[in-house]
Amino acid sequence: MVEHRRFGNWLPHLILLTGVVIVAFPVYLAVIASTHDNAVIANGQMPLYPGTHGLETYWNTIVAGAGKTTRQPVGGMMLNSLIMALGIAAGKIAISIISAYAIVFFAFPFRMTAFWTIFITLMLPVEVRIFPTYKITSDLHMLDSYAGLILPLIASATATLLFRQFFMTIPKELVEASKIDGAGPIRFFFDTLLPLSVTNIAALFVILFIYGWNQYLWPLLITTRDDMQTIVIGIKKIIDVHDALTEWQVAMATAVLAMLPPVVVVVLMQRLFVKGLIETEK
Repeated sequence: MVEHRRFGNWLPHLILLTGVVIVAFPVYLAVIASTHDNAVIANGQMPLYPGTHGLETYWNTIVAGAGKTTRQPVGGMMLNSLIMALGIAAGKIAISIISAYAIVFFAFPFRMTAFWTIFITLMLPVEVRIFPTYKITSDLHMLDSYAGLILPLIASATATLLFRQFFMTIPKELVEASKIDGAGPIRFFFDTLLPLSVTNIAALFVILFIYGWNQYLWPLLITTRDDMQTIVIGIKKIIDVHDALTEWQVAMATAVLAMLPPVVVVVLMQRLFVKGLIETEK
């Protein structure tokens, strides 16, 4: 006899729906606020339905300028953030997969010492080494440049560790078979390892893209020109005003636009992302 428990079946869905509402409600408020006039938001009487200033606000924010505090259009800020995020993600993956390949498949002196040296750098995030990193970047004349935004952040001990752990699961028979077929190290890397690493690369790309997109401290230090600032810096400048009234509709529109690229990346790469995190057998 099968016992039907309707309440037991609905309870998990109710809890999940409650969590979704709690998480999504602030995003909904940001979207709604971006469609109203600033006076309506400032006096605390903003309704929970869209206003009539949405198109005007987003047009002025993306094309004309972000607000009174900074006239740089958010479209330029998003482009800077996109270049920075893509550069950091691609750079971290490229360096990490090559270093992990060398550590796993090549026998050279102090191989494990090199690995543990890389691993120890996990204790030295950019916030800890901020002064020497800034000094070197300044000496190399990379302030206010994409190279300065990207290069100091592309080393990743975490990605190296993940690739190393995956490469160690590659059967030795596969390596020997490639050697018998006459494949050298470069051909083995491109023809065998890269196709097997697609899901891992996709999962890391999503994580590292969001990491690069959300960077705040480093871009704040090395960018002095408005045309080089990222969208996260732009949100801070719009909100942080002293003598003028904060343009909340512009700030909310900028925040909504800042959420879109990470959401698009996660949605488009969701299957590969989940597969790369949970798949253990190739």
